[in-house]
Amino acid sequence: MREVIFDTETTGLDPKSGDRMVEIGCIEMVGRVETGRTFHAYFNPERDMPAEAEKVHGLSAAFLATKPRFAELADELLAFLGDAPLVAHNAGFDFGFLNAELERIGRAGISLERMVDTVALARKKHPGAKNSLDALCTRYGIDRSHRVKHGALLDAELLAQVYVELTGGRQIGLELASETVTVARTVVDIAAAPAAARPVRPPRPHAASAEELERHSAFIAGIDNAIWATQAR
Repeated sequence: MREVIFDTETTGLDPKSGDRMVEIGCIEMVGRVETGRTFHAYFNPERDMPAEAEKVHGLSAAFLATKPRFAELADELLAFLGDAPLVAHNAGFDFGFLNAELERIGRAGISLERMVDTVALARKKHPGAKNSLDALCTRYGIDRSHRVKHGALLDAELLAQVYVELTGGRQIGLELASETVTVARTVVDIAAAPAAARPVRPPRPHAASAEELERHSAFIAGIDNAIWATQAR
């Protein structure tokens, strides 16, 4: 199954109050294995960058002023997303900003039925524990030493690894299940083959010969202090 893991960076917390999405990073996975295909873009928000937000992701208004507007890359982004489930950490936040940008340019928002929230998955698997992306990376031994500031593509890459752990671990991509099915089918096919197709072998003799019985009796008689002889007395 194809899935897209994604993350966004924004000018603030609420798209309804005028905050905008300034970065998106997407990772393609098929069968919970990264394919190497990604989508990454910065957007000109056409507004200022609050100092609090810049401290989080390091993206200044001057840097973003030279980037394309969301409308210029919307078709390319939507083509990458396709109809796949979309996985994000605290996914309601990211969906909110993505859909706000789409609606701003007159495009239909993405259905929330496609949303997979790794925060919800983590809370179910680790109730009562810290479930931030940093905490989950620590729990699963995922290296995040290069994460100095938030970055959409970097965070999506970390989340892809976390998502695999939350949904069964790294063995998912080894296709063990399909190999087991193949073996099982082979056994069934052989057992179900018609009798005429199987080789006919003569029955093997299992009874001891008279000579073998005589040698066995002689061997037993030669054993000193045999336990069965003691019990017979």
